[in-house]
Amino acid sequence: MTSKHWLTGLCLSLTATAFASGAHAQTSTLDRVKARGELICGNHIALPGFGLQGPDGRWDGLDIDLCRAVASAIFNDPNKIKFVPTTPQMRFVVVQSGEVDMLARNATYTMSRDTTAGMAWPIINYFDGQGFMVKKSLGVTEAKGLNGASICVTQGTTTELNLADFFRANKLKYEIIGFSTNEEGVKALEAGRCDAFTTDSSGLAAERLKFAKPDDFTILPTLISREPLGPAVKRGDESWFTLVKWAHYAMLNAEEFGMTKANVDEMLKSPNPEIKRLLGVEGKFGEGLGLSNDWAYRIIKHVGNYGESFERNVGMGSRLQLKRGLNALASQGGLQYPHPIR
Repeated sequence: MTSKHWLTGLCLSLTATAFASGAHAQTSTLDRVKARGELICGNHIALPGFGLQGPDGRWDGLDIDLCRAVASAIFNDPNKIKFVPTTPQMRFVVVQSGEVDMLARNATYTMSRDTTAGMAWPIINYFDGQGFMVKKSLGVTEAKGLNGASICVTQGTTTELNLADFFRANKLKYEIIGFSTNEEGVKALEAGRCDAFTTDSSGLAAERLKFAKPDDFTILPTLISREPLGPAVKRGDESWFTLVKWAHYAMLNAEEFGMTKANVDEMLKSPNPEIKRLLGVEGKFGEGLGLSNDWAYRIIKHVGNYGESFERNVGMGSRLQLKRGLNALASQGGLQYPHPIR
């Protein structure tokens, strides 16, 4: 082979290798999910209302419903999901490594996580704040009454920093007792090893349900932080980020229009152009997501609207009995704002 032919062959080989490498790099998360035939979702190990596995093996919760919404939009089947329960210490690692396609595990959206952790938060599906749970017998009625108290807290979370900030700002003393999981911390509180346990207020309500005598404990009214909780995805795939975001917006729009699992088929006949676009009767808005145009119909049919999900998992009709508060629709004074599909 002449040197000229050898160089030509080398160039062709390198070009083919680069093309193959580039094609692999450009494979989107959605393409991988479709090829795999299931969504892989990171979730909480055991948090009632948000992510909890029942005796029958089924996972349920507000975060679980968001995973089911994404699976429904892609596959028209809310059960095509592999759930990966994760600890506070490992929850972001599984996103960064690509072990999960999305994390739906009551994770707080903060600046440092958004700018340095290699992840992005498409939406906030629950607005919360950090609080304290104590034994009623302690006689404490608000957070500043915890001066000198021992506080159980989960390590590797924003909860630790918020705790330190609150006590320092109010010139109060405290003893920190750290644990690797919420479950360990609340068990320590129940056993009397600490005076209080702190985490997001929704988490406190969920954990209290696990106590043998939940009425012996009270959640203090003081909130010491803002905790915008939502799903996280690996940074770098904006199309996947957008898909997860609009799955949530579809559920918000459905609630705004009074659309439910029960009446969504009837709503297909609606003359309202906004409803027609949402359900894929008019327009081709699914194409931009890489989905069929009835993507939102699939979500509503299988999962329901945001209000339905909230009510059955954490709302007044659930064991947690949490009020909508900040998580009401914007039209009802809350922060959940359904973005338009047009």
